Amino acid sequence: MTSRNLRNPVGGHVPVAGGLASVGLTYAREMGAETVQVFVANPRGWATPAGSPRQDEAFRTACADEGIPAYIHAPYLINFASHTAATVDRSVESLRHSLRRGREIGALGVVVHTGSATGGRHREEALRQIRERMLPLLDELTHEDDPQVLLESTAGQGSSICSRTWDYAPYFEALDAHPRLGVCLDTCHIFAAGHDLTGPDGMRQTLDLLVGTVGEGRLRLIHANDSKDVVGAHKDRHANIGAGHIGLDPFRELLAHPATEGVPLVIETPGGKEGHAADVARLKELRELPDRQLLAHTP
Repeated sequence: MTSRNLRNPVGGHVPVAGGLASVGLTYAREMGAETVQVFVANPRGWATPAGSPRQDEAFRTACADEGIPAYIHAPYLINFASHTAATVDRSVESLRHSLRRGREIGALGVVVHTGSATGGRHREEALRQIRERMLPLLDELTHEDDPQVLLESTAGQGSSICSRTWDYAPYFEALDAHPRLGVCLDTCHIFAAGHDLTGPDGMRQTLDLLVGTVGEGRLRLIHANDSKDVVGAHKDRHANIGAGHIGLDPFRELLAHPATEGVPLVIETPGGKEGHAADVARLKELRELPDRQLLAHTP
């Protein structure tokens, strides 16, 4: 399960109920993962549970010994742009908890959704609130082994603050392009938001736009997911790699783009362990293909 010397470690989000190391890493090994993503709290709740020191140590040690990049996905309820004060307060504590747990388990980054301007608020007002409440959390990351905050854009539903590549510009500006800030690009989300990854050079152009918006070196993680819906559908429904409307060839282009060098790929696809193992294997195959070799697009 080692990822040393790989251009793009490929892995997935793994279940950890029953033990971060004993369950999570076992699942990861069985699916052939070279990188892992985990929850450290109920993704649909506000609880901030303490970890098991024994499991934390085993997880951190195994990942370090085997060169496995590890990441945390923060709870889905987090929304720093909410018009509800209680939601924002809980969002602060929830993200702070995920960042603390990240340092405890040796995670390189914590993925957090960029949120929505609820209550009919203007985007500018929502971004001011994001600055006020999130920037202090970034400033707390003063330890060398603190994880980065990785912003994940949405599929463009409702009043999303950030869904297209250029939406990252005001978000980064609001947070002073903090050095602990990075991007997690979800291929399904960006496709659903309106970037046609399947057109001529679609993936390359999208990645170029992202780099042009946030700068080189800010892309730190990729959620590699196909889409059950067509481009611009604004629906967050993941499909297995090559089985959706994105198809295989855009993922090959992604794996060849300069901006993705060294960036891990994490799948969040359907199918349980067997389906996950197949998706990991498929991405590894694409990783090994020569740049000049094209794949038949699978709609």
